[in-house]
Amino acid sequence: MQEIDIIKAIANERRLQILDWLRNPQAHFPPQTDGDLVEDGVCAVLIAEKLGLSPPTLSEHMRVLSQAGLVRPKRIKQWIFYKRDEERISALKKLLQERL
Repeated sequence: MQEIDIIKAIANERRLQILDWLRNPQAHFPPQTDGDLVEDGVCAVLIAEKLGLSPPTLSEHMRVLSQAGLVRPKRIKQWIFYKRDEERISALKKLLQERL
């Protein structure tokens, strides 16, 4: 994905909010029945509920973040869990510092 596409991915307030919450999932989400908040990520259902979005709308936001490499999806049973890709986010921060 090109740099401009990554910037477009984070140019949305809801996607930035999701990334912020995923930075410290234990502070923003309740414990999950399946999957560990830190190790496995946060269930898409919990993210959708917290944002007040329908699952299809959240799915589109998460698709954009995933394609930009900012989050990693993980399937556990029938659920999708999302976790920040800290390595990719660090690289993006470095790139932005170099360019600006």
